Formats: sequence, structure tokens, C-alpha cells
Amino acid sequence: MSDPTATKWLPQAAYDRLTAELADLSGPRREEVVARIAAAREEGDLKENGGYHAAKEEQGKIEARIRELTVLLRNAEVGEAAGATDEVAPGNVVTASVAGNEMRFLLGSREIAGDSEIDVYSESSPLGRAVIGAKVGSTVSYTAPTGRAIEVTVEKVEPYAG
Repeated sequence: MSDPTATKWLPQAAYDRLTAELADLSGPRREEVVARIAAAREEGDLKENGGYHAAKEEQGKIEARIRELTVLLRNAEVGEAAGATDEVAPGNVVTASVAGNEMRFLLGSREIAGDSEIDVYSESSPLGRAVIGAKVGSTVSYTAPTGRAIEVTVEKVEPYAG
């Protein structure tokens, strides 16, 4: 598993979106859940109070996301993706032939892609480690969890336009 405190590259748009999400979760959303918990407490017996338990569970999810975003944003390296290049780097969309099948994916984190439908591979994934730094036209390989070597030919590299 990757280190959550490691520096992650984020484009400015993703950084702004995540900062807004953190502000919403830390403010209005947190206050709303706290109010729901307080209202459920006033109803009496908490053992069989579904509203209380649902609100507490939501509160836990919100607090976990707040911690995740805080660490991510604190360790973010914010900037724009490199322009047209022939070398794979974080923030690039890579078109590659993987074991004979064409794939198009973003090298980075799910946070960069937001709600986009593009497949995302972390730089620390086996595929990500194999292609990072690879040039267009080069073939690299990585070992799949099954132990099988998988060849990857980088066909195109472009900046993510998010």
C-alpha cells in the first residue's frame, strides 16, 4: 500500500475542488450531522435508535474523509501537467498496449480524476511503476500479482485535461 503522507501531484483544479470539499465537510456537513446526533439523543434509548446509529456512522465517514483530505492537501505538489511530452509522468494520460490490449489511463490518483470515467493507476501500482519515465514507443514489463510478466508498450502520452 502506498504511503498516504507521500507527496502527490495535483493539478490546480483538483486542488481547488478538494479544498472546497474539505471546507464543506469541516463546516456545514459536520454541523448537520452533529445536529442529527443531538436530535436523535433527545429521543431517548440509543440502543434501538436507527437514526442515531446512522448519523454516528456518517459522522465517522465524514471525519475519516476530513483526515484523508487534510493529509492529501498538506502534502500536495500543485501545478499544471507538463505540456506535450514523450515521457510518462504523474498527471499524464497514457495510451498503451498492455498484454496486447489497448488501454487508456491516467497515471496519478483518483483525486485528480474526480468524477471522470477514465481509469486511474497510481504511480506506486505495478503498472504505474513500470511505465513512469518510459518514453513513447518503448516497451516495459511488470510482474502481475499472479507472478506473470506483462509487457506494456507506451503508444501515446498527453497531459490530463481534467
